[in-house]
Amino acid sequence: MMTTERSNDDCVRICVTPTRNEAWVISPFLAASKTWADQIVVADHCSTDGTLQQLQSTAGVDVVINESPGFDEPHRKRILLERARTYAGKRILIWLDADEALSANCLQSQEWERISEAKPGTVLRFRWVNILPGFREAWIPPTYSALGFVDDGCNFSGWLPIHGPRVPEPSGAPVIDLKEIVVLHFQYVVWERMLSKHRWYQALEHIEHQKKPLQTFRQYHHMYGNWDKSEIHPIKPEWLEGYERAGIDFRSLQSEPVTWWDREVMQMLQEHGPERFRRIAIWDKDWNAVAARIESNGGDLSDPRSLWEKTVHRLLKATQKKRTNMAVRGFERILRFGGW
Repeated sequence: MMTTERSNDDCVRICVTPTRNEAWVISPFLAASKTWADQIVVADHCSTDGTLQQLQSTAGVDVVINESPGFDEPHRKRILLERARTYAGKRILIWLDADEALSANCLQSQEWERISEAKPGTVLRFRWVNILPGFREAWIPPTYSALGFVDDGCNFSGWLPIHGPRVPEPSGAPVIDLKEIVVLHFQYVVWERMLSKHRWYQALEHIEHQKKPLQTFRQYHHMYGNWDKSEIHPIKPEWLEGYERAGIDFRSLQSEPVTWWDREVMQMLQEHGPERFRRIAIWDKDWNAVAARIESNGGDLSDPRSLWEKTVHRLLKATQKKRTNMAVRGFERILRFGGW
């Protein structure tokens, strides 16, 4: 069995997590987090797949309801931080998404004590291990990601509307870069579900943030040839073995047939019309079939793209890893001139 012994000190280790319809992964996420966290604080946003009920019925999970009418990243950070700060003691905040977990070797690593001894205001940075289908390799960016914070009561320095920092990073704050303890990310294990999420981000950013099609394409198709071979590494056994011995299974993850992202993209198409999204690369999905599957009658959602627009999307995908090439840069300048 995996050990869950923790040092006897005044630290309270809090896993801080936002959720929305995470039934596909919530059981192993909670089981893995409970091996190291004294408390799990979750902000659930409108889950309809049983996620909220499972959170509320699990001991050691403190649920705050995110009542925001839409996607509001700054709001969910505020309510999570406020709830986490209701716990007394030296708070060590580890900010994870539900499709992530600290590596199973965390409690056996000397770095765990180093975290416990860190002074308030210290930022904890981890290597982000993006596990790939098959569980043999992972994409590991060369930089460290700030996913933990020894709380000193400070606030975020800025509130980006989307993809902002997960934890406060005060200017001049001490930093600990963890080398043995990593954060495992399971998004890419279920590839089609990841594509569903990226379609939603593209559509959302196009509508709410007026980002151009070229920018959203490049940002949300980074997994197609954009990773340097030096960033692909074998998965170390110690990252998962402890969980597997404890019966915590991340290898059998499966997506629901229609994700909530699919439903929201379909609703955006119905509300704004497919024409508005003709240059947004979401048309590898048959949206009429999605509407039929969930019995939603909102008009024709057929692919509105011209032959030229389809060709542009194919060329952008093919050149994803060649963006520094002079010909590709010239092609992108032409696209920007044409409103892309």
